Amino acid sequence: MAAAQLPYESLPEVPSFSVSSTDVVDGQTLPMPQVSGIFGAGGEDISPQLSWSGFPDDTKSFVVTCFDPDAPTGSGFWHWTVLDIPATVTELPTNAGSQDGANLPAGTVVINNDAGLPGYLGAAPPGGHGPHRYVFAVHAMADEKVGVDASVSNAIAGFNMFGKVLARAIITPVYEQ
Repeated sequence: MAAAQLPYESLPEVPSFSVSSTDVVDGQTLPMPQVSGIFGAGGEDISPQLSWSGFPDDTKSFVVTCFDPDAPTGSGFWHWTVLDIPATVTELPTNAGSQDGANLPAGTVVINNDAGLPGYLGAAPPGGHGPHRYVFAVHAMADEKVGVDASVSNAIAGFNMFGKVLARAIITPVYEQ
């Protein structure tokens, strides 16, 4: 089976900047806290700590997303989307993606994940389906607000981000059952 396209490959190319995490490592297996308990994979649905630097000086806000392009859906699976993070914020702590949003900066907008829940949903690929990539992306935005509310789909959020992303930082751990 060929690897699925990453979600940003068909979009206009933008510069990159740095993202790191004290919880996950690019190319390495997701730790159990970042795996799903809600979907029965034995984890805790705890979003990883993320910090970023080197983004453009004219950044007005950030968007953080987590996407599994390898989900057997034909459209991938959105695990987490946080919009309108103030440009002064350069880190989200571990568990910022809790369903109550208590650890997120004021004014952010959280789009429901593809399970229809707010917050971060951990990895839970089908057993035997092979390794899945979990693309955590930090998008540096040209505007302070994406201009949508929490009721829209991830596709609509992405559509409203189109042409407004100044740069993007990606870290991609993997997981399989």
